[in-house]
Amino acid sequence: MCSVVNRLKPVMAYKLCYQSTGYLRKLPVHIKHIVPGLCTRKQPLESVIIRSYCSRMNLGKGIVFRQLFESVSSTYTYLLADKASREAVLIDPVLETVDRDVKLIEELGFNLKVAVNTHCHADHITGTGLLKTRLVGLKSAISKHSGANADILLSEGDKIRFGKYHLLVRETPGHTDGCVTLVTGDHSMAFTGDALLIRGCGRTDFQQGCSRRLYESVHQKIFTLPPECLIFPAHDYKGQTASTVAEEKRFNPRLTKSVEEFVEIMANLNLPKPAQIDIAVPANLVCGVHEV
Repeated sequence: MCSVVNRLKPVMAYKLCYQSTGYLRKLPVHIKHIVPGLCTRKQPLESVIIRSYCSRMNLGKGIVFRQLFESVSSTYTYLLADKASREAVLIDPVLETVDRDVKLIEELGFNLKVAVNTHCHADHITGTGLLKTRLVGLKSAISKHSGANADILLSEGDKIRFGKYHLLVRETPGHTDGCVTLVTGDHSMAFTGDALLIRGCGRTDFQQGCSRRLYESVHQKIFTLPPECLIFPAHDYKGQTASTVAEEKRFNPRLTKSVEEFVEIMANLNLPKPAQIDIAVPANLVCGVHEV
């Protein structure tokens, strides 16, 4: 009995490591054959991406992460903070959920430094302007190519700092001229706005949209990130919360095509006009403060 237990100790350790983290782990060949069910696929484990993204909230790396949802426009708002300094950033806030966001920030004792929009949204009004009236010292941020007003106008390579951490700006135009993807310093998370959605992408039939430019942006600025990098979009309409670079490179029904096929697909989507576009875009050009 003791000999069996001793043989299983390394197996159990590997199994626990495999189950408790969202990163890739390579199991030795002898381990995979000792325990049936631990890895029954012939497919190498290196090609399997584990999406334990919720565990990032408590990885002990010093970053607090929260994913928040607004149901009318199906918008995700993301809160990231440095546990030590309590400095935080908020990505894509929505006007209707400002009270919720302020309450959470105050409950967790954070000092919100920057509220950043990934682009000038057409389907909801940003909460950035109202947040600035509620939280002292808060600065707004958006791409300099968006045409919108903000305290910080972002360019390729800029860093949005919170404590000892930062988000790196990658310009990913195509849905709009001012789209950016925000990547954590360790390249473990990417906030892609509408440029890359889960198994989809932003439309290109209004607001300076260009299908070829979007295709190039995604392939050059997002698909070049590590395969295990988690993708957090600005919206999802099917209840999905996150993806990975590897998944989208393999399964995205649009962006796995050639550029010519992609352009053809985007030209024939025949989507309805966004319900709030006539009020959202003008409001977002002035940081959402038109009636605040």
